[in-house]
Amino acid sequence: MREALLKVELLGKTENAKEIIYSACRQCYSADFSGNIFANSLNATANPDTSEKITAFIEKVVASGHESPLEHVKFTFAIEGVSRALTHQLVRHRIASYSQQSQRYVKASEFKYIVPPVFEKNDDLKQRFLGLMTDIQEGYNGLLSLLEKNGTVGEKANQDARFVLPQAAETKIVVTMNARELKHFFAHRCCHRAQWEIRRLAEEMLKICRKVLPEVFNSVGAKCEALKYCPEGEKFTCGKYNPR
Repeated sequence: MREALLKVELLGKTENAKEIIYSACRQCYSADFSGNIFANSLNATANPDTSEKITAFIEKVVASGHESPLEHVKFTFAIEGVSRALTHQLVRHRIASYSQQSQRYVKASEFKYIVPPVFEKNDDLKQRFLGLMTDIQEGYNGLLSLLEKNGTVGEKANQDARFVLPQAAETKIVVTMNARELKHFFAHRCCHRAQWEIRRLAEEMLKICRKVLPEVFNSVGAKCEALKYCPEGEKFTCGKYNPR
């Protein structure tokens, strides 16, 4: 059994994120230099009352929809235990940076895979799925052997044998997004209508973001959370909010 489990780890984030967002916001309305605003906000964080005012200011700006200051802050995540089907969806979020494990340079002679929950609930479905994964693994390994016998080895063999690998095959990826794009990502991928696997990933990423930068992300989630109605319509609503 080579089922892969989701793991999400924060590799890095913009330091002094709250103060940077505050300085960028204030610059839009202040004659002062943002460098001075930033320095003062760093000093202010030692004062609980002032720090709370900065937090409240950021929360108000985020709620108002003035989101450009959020672009100055970024988060980098290490992700494993996700399928190629998921990453095909993930990379549609264009304002981001991705570094993904290569099936050309990394041989998949014992590839892991993601099992959809619907298969986990039914023994017949799961056994059929696992059987297919076994067949594909044997087919992939057989192709590699034949390629090597014919003089094609290493990455050249991998790059052609990988054509038979399933979308269920596990992959690893590093993702960097700024806070504004993350807000957009969560709005769409935390929605009940999102595909289950990328919704699960989005929920794990959002937990991390809320812990690191609650001033921005405590109010963030599926798009209905901000709209206070379901934009998916009567047919597709999950029922949390009334559709329009």
